[in-house]
Amino acid sequence: MCGRYTTIIPAPVLEERFDATFDGSAPGSSYNAAPSQRLPVITNAEPGKIQLLQWGLLPGWVKDVKQAPKPINARAETLPEKPSFRQLLQRKRCLVLADSFYEWQQNTRGKVPHRILLRDEQPFAFAGLWDEWLDRATGEILPTYTIITTEPNELMATIHNRMPVILQGREAELAWLDDDVSVAAHQDLLRSYPAADMREYVISSLVNSPAHNSPEVLEPAVA
Repeated sequence: MCGRYTTIIPAPVLEERFDATFDGSAPGSSYNAAPSQRLPVITNAEPGKIQLLQWGLLPGWVKDVKQAPKPINARAETLPEKPSFRQLLQRKRCLVLADSFYEWQQNTRGKVPHRILLRDEQPFAFAGLWDEWLDRATGEILPTYTIITTEPNELMATIHNRMPVILQGREAELAWLDDDVSVAAHQDLLRSYPAADMREYVISSLVNSPAHNSPEVLEPAVA
C-alpha cells in the first residue's frame, strides 16, 4: 500500500519536470504527506495544470459522505472488476506528484518505517484515479484522488507486499493521461518500478505522526 509520501522538490522544478503550471499558489514542501491533505496532482482533464486534490477518493455518486469509505489506494489488478474504479480508469486518471514514499516493515521490533526514493532522487508520478464530489447543500465541488498499487519489486518485497505504481518515464506519464489510449494499454502501464533504479533506508518513528512535517523526518534512523 502507500499511506504516506513526500513532495519536497521546489515548485519550479516540478513545473518544468511535468510541463505543467500550478493552478494558483504552489504549496510548501510536504515531508509527511498524509490522507485527507490537499496535494499536487495533474488530471487527464487538465494536463497543463498542477492542482491540489484531497487524498482519499470520494466518488461523485456518493450520497452519505460520513459513511462512505475514502480509499487512499486502489489495487491495479482489480480495477477493471470494480464498477466505480472501472469507470474512473476509463475517464479520470491522474498523476500524483512525489519524490519519495514511506512504508512500514513488520519485524521483531514492530513496524519499522522506511523511506523509498529513486536512485537519482528526482521527482516522479504515481498513477492515480480521481473524481469530483458535489456538495448539493453548498454547491462546493470536492476533487479527490487515490493512488494505484501493484505487486512489489525485489526491493519492496523485503519491506511490504504492495507498492505504489510509479509510472516509468515521461512517455508512460503522458500515455496514462491520454484519453485516446485504450484501457488495456493503460492497464499495462501499472507495473512495479525497476528495483535497480530505487533505493531505501530506515528512518525514525517521527514519520508515524503526520504532525511531524519537517526535514527531520527524512533523517536516517540512528542504529
